[in-house]
Amino acid sequence: MESNVWQEKIEIEGPYNFDIVLERQSLDPLSNIDKKNRSIKVPVFLEQDPNVIDVMAVGTIEDPVFILTGGQQNVKDALIDRVSEIFQWNVPLKQIHEHFQKTSLNELFKEHIGTPLVLDFDLFGCLIKCVIHQQLNLRFAYTLTERFVKTFGFEKDGAWFYPSPQTVAVLTVDQLRELQFSGRKAEYVIGIAKAVVEGELDIESFKQDNNEEVFTKLIKLRGVGNWTIQNLLLFGLGRQNLFPTADIGIQNALKKLYKLEQKPTLEEMEQYKQGWEPYLSYASLYLWRSIE
Repeated sequence: MESNVWQEKIEIEGPYNFDIVLERQSLDPLSNIDKKNRSIKVPVFLEQDPNVIDVMAVGTIEDPVFILTGGQQNVKDALIDRVSEIFQWNVPLKQIHEHFQKTSLNELFKEHIGTPLVLDFDLFGCLIKCVIHQQLNLRFAYTLTERFVKTFGFEKDGAWFYPSPQTVAVLTVDQLRELQFSGRKAEYVIGIAKAVVEGELDIESFKQDNNEEVFTKLIKLRGVGNWTIQNLLLFGLGRQNLFPTADIGIQNALKKLYKLEQKPTLEEMEQYKQGWEPYLSYASLYLWRSIE
């Protein structure tokens, strides 16, 4: 039997805690995780072709080592690059950890050492997921997203792929309402997909854009506001210096950390974050982690 499956060993600089990655990913019912073998199946669209890469951790937090097993030998390097980007293996967490040892978040960074900012597997999927999750409790948000993907996306080798913009653009509001979408949210999701299909929105160009350019392109779309854009910048593009002050989770984490009687004001949050730049996204991540 001819094998088109390749395997690659990747070693990166620690600290990097892949078990925390798996724990956070396991919140999403679409994730295919094997905690015992410390592995996850990653769906990667490359040049219109779906690939599934199995990522298994075989190292430690201090000396992280991964075994990648995948398909399509002819695009192996591009697939490894994309997986490395998703898991942010090129980001020196040691440097970020040392930066925060001189701040009021030093204990949080010691407790959750090596927590990386992991990207969503698909940029269009990330944008749609952000819109679906707006103003919903987390459990139902994941349930609704799961219904959406399992109804209109597809599965390959145990990994779920979000539906393409072309698929979503021709859906009807009624089809989404059957899954318990609100009528308005259904319109937003279909409208975003149409903007991509009709060339009004080039999502891939976001990777080269700065944060302001991404904001300008997205804010024009119905159903897309600050919260959605900040989440896309964080979990779609891995931008390192974002601090969503309007996020309730971050407000609650700061209240807990500083033993406040009520949630911090915007002015207090602006004050706290001084000294955390240029890694505000990691401050956000560790604050969320502290209340999970």
